[in-house]
Amino acid sequence: MEPSIVQTIAIYALPVIFAITLHEAAHGYVAKMFGDRTAYMLGRVSLNPLRHIDPIGTILIPALTMALGGILFGWAKPVPVDYSRLRNPKGDMLWVSLAGPGANLFMALLWALLMRLAMTLPLGDYAEPLSLMGFAGVQINAVLMVLNLLPILPLDGGRVAVSLLPAHLAQRYAMLEPYGLMILVLLLFSGVLGTVIGPIINLTVSLIVSLFGI
Repeated sequence: MEPSIVQTIAIYALPVIFAITLHEAAHGYVAKMFGDRTAYMLGRVSLNPLRHIDPIGTILIPALTMALGGILFGWAKPVPVDYSRLRNPKGDMLWVSLAGPGANLFMALLWALLMRLAMTLPLGDYAEPLSLMGFAGVQINAVLMVLNLLPILPLDGGRVAVSLLPAHLAQRYAMLEPYGLMILVLLLFSGVLGTVIGPIINLTVSLIVSLFGI
């Protein structure tokens, strides 16, 4: 029997909140390691989801996209990073940007481990919901990792591109940032985004769960 919308939201709520908020916390933590304490001073290098939740981006939009059956889409309050305070601004931007997707990969592995435990341990009535939540966690983190690695500013992949491009090209590329969100929304609602990243997301999920023999 297909789960109801309420059941689906209950299964996905915790994985969504942690996937989005810990993604942001990771950016702040790595920025602090490389010399920028902006996020740390504002209390954003924290595992407390309440410090990162955006009511619309973290709760409403993900709930709507799940209910409509599209690619999960959402965001948390962006962690402020002052790239000029990094010890090597252009080079360190690469690691600060990759920290978020890296956190999503790590969380996807943890959720896959939960799935495996739910399948092997005598958890009784808790086994099925834990397994479903674990799979939801793998899916959500795979989506956010792949989505954020797209080379579109202000996504992390766009910042990675700026970090890797020669200075003169990076400056020109950075000028596209004001249009990035508009481009992303257009790609999302036109279906192009799902067509491009859907197979990559499915492959990522398959590889992660196969690591745990699921």
